[in-house]
Amino acid sequence: MANNAKSTTRKDTYALFLPSLLVLTLTVSKPVTSQNCGCASDFCCSQWGYCGQTDDYCGYGCREGPCQGGGDASGEVKSGGGGDAVSLEGTVTPEFFNSIINQARSDCAGKGFYSHDAFIAAANSYQSFGASISKREIAAFFAHVTHETEFMCYIEEIDGPANAEKYCDKDKTNFPCAEGKGYYGRGPIQLTGNLNYGLCGRELNENLLASPEKVAQDPVLAFKTAFWFWTTNVRQNFNQGFGATIRAVNGIECSGGNSATVAKRIEYYRDYCGKLGVEPGENLSC
Repeated sequence: MANNAKSTTRKDTYALFLPSLLVLTLTVSKPVTSQNCGCASDFCCSQWGYCGQTDDYCGYGCREGPCQGGGDASGEVKSGGGGDAVSLEGTVTPEFFNSIINQARSDCAGKGFYSHDAFIAAANSYQSFGASISKREIAAFFAHVTHETEFMCYIEEIDGPANAEKYCDKDKTNFPCAEGKGYYGRGPIQLTGNLNYGLCGRELNENLLASPEKVAQDPVLAFKTAFWFWTTNVRQNFNQGFGATIRAVNGIECSGGNSATVAKRIEYYRDYCGKLGVEPGENLSC
């Protein structure tokens, strides 16, 4: 659940520095060849289309080159990372979306709340979620949504109102709890806790501390809170494999905390990877 941081003279040093600087300059200015992105074969193409060799280029969103997590010059990431970027709207079709929610019980509140139209509207409003997203990452996102909400059945956490008090962390003085308000899980990834409601609300320009119930009333807003949590807390871990996303969403399940729920998340992820025609990669468990 989304409750859920190295005795020489100055002259000698300068003499040693010059060759290194020359090598660096020649390396950076080497001719760009071989990749569609325009990078040299040993450089990474970042999610924004720039070439480099640091984590900013070879980490999350890396499109081509020696991407971290098992990438190669063909652009395919073999472990973690997620592979080539795809169109979110073109990949999350009504058929794919409905194949998930149609597995929910017929009497679920989510049946009249979550919809493909609401998902796309939220994605169009919160565009950073769909930027350079891969089929693997889409599968991972919906695997967690499925587990957190039972196929988008639940809008609010079961027994949330009865346990609302435990979700108010009074030490988070920058985001004080409003009297009479509960910060239990709501939405596709069950946004939880006054800190998350406060931070998310600030990002979305919504006063979610004063009105956390809005997440359970507005389906577009609900999806946007899930996108916020994912891009803020989960995405940077995805190049390590699906298992790292489990730890980011609900780490208490990991390291023997609840192996059965970990297995269910992995099962959903494998299923959705299959539906999207992509291999799940390695490091599936946390």
